[in-house]
Amino acid sequence: MKLGMLTACLPQLTLTEIAAWASQAGYEALEVAAWPSTGGRDFEAAHLPVADFGSRAADETRALLAHHGLEISALAYYENNLHPDSERRAAIHLHLKKVVEVASALGVPYVGTFVGRDWTRPVADNLREAEKVFPELVEYAGERGVRIIIENCVMEGWHPDGYPGNLAYSPELWEWMFSLGLYLNWDPSHLTWIGIDPVTTIAPYADRIVHAQAKDLQIQSGKVDRYGFFGKAVQRDDPWDTGWWRYRVPGRGQVDWNAVVDALYENGFTGTLSVEHEDPVWSGTEEKVKTGLEIAHRTLRPLIAA
Repeated sequence: MKLGMLTACLPQLTLTEIAAWASQAGYEALEVAAWPSTGGRDFEAAHLPVADFGSRAADETRALLAHHGLEISALAYYENNLHPDSERRAAIHLHLKKVVEVASALGVPYVGTFVGRDWTRPVADNLREAEKVFPELVEYAGERGVRIIIENCVMEGWHPDGYPGNLAYSPELWEWMFSLGLYLNWDPSHLTWIGIDPVTTIAPYADRIVHAQAKDLQIQSGKVDRYGFFGKAVQRDDPWDTGWWRYRVPGRGQVDWNAVVDALYENGFTGTLSVEHEDPVWSGTEEKVKTGLEIAHRTLRPLIAA
């Protein structure tokens, strides 16, 4: 198992700058953000020029990683592959394929994304639609030696009413998406707030958990008694603010990292545990984000065998 970090939390820095810092901080791998440089979501980062990635860029990227003793564990483009707007969906699929091509050129085994959801249609319709959409994407990746991995994030902020916007949040849905040739980028934080014990989900799906993200979650005492499970309804200016829980860096929330790492080892996980930093306490400035990543490293490094 290697300890890595997702670069999306430092969108203002270049990959060169992130690699230098991450290596010095003791990280071994980078999960590299590869959104379009034009942006779209407010936290997007474009750390590889996937739209125009030639052999020179590939050589420079490999040299950069070798210089700092790092590897790329996965490329990250977490978008809504079932977007209700047909033009937007087509653009997402086109960029996803470009990310796959860059992963193949660099020898990176995984590209991470979301299943997503068309929030104008029932869940059952979305499942049938995904069964039409994903086989072609999976085949495109497979022909290039790449696997598509899906993060089990609920993405409740994508749905206008705060309901799940990514149909990959539960073991029931994992079993369905595995049948489409997809793999799992397993993240315990999302399981925690929807009432699923993360540790219990590792053994049954160990053969499909090929990459993992390390993000913690803090449930704020008493708040769910006011807002209920689905969160704020009357005053919810920020669609991501449920009012009763928030993401934290590992070691500052409720995830039992000793149990998580132990279960991953016991069930044969040999991939990368990649810190995904979305902690509002350690955000706002580059210095605070880096401090958050250092806290995560201090929490997880002693648990991972040398």
